[in-house]
Amino acid sequence: MKPADKHYKFINSKTGYAIYYHSLSSDLNATEIKNQLQDIKARVAIQNGIYLETVYWEEIKENAEIQ
Repeated sequence: MKPADKHYKFINSKTGYAIYYHSLSSDLNATEIKNQLQDIKARVAIQNGIYLETVYWEEIKENAEIQ
């Protein structure tokens, strides 16, 4: 099994704080990724008692350079 290599954080847009992190396999196509992220977004909003529109996600990119 290939390890997940796309990492996302879900952010409360009112506070700017990350409230949840999730990883997905890069084997998924763009539609499957979007559908899963939408489902997770709804779960995160419900669990945190905030409006769905208040939550958004960003992919976490590694920008670290080894020197």
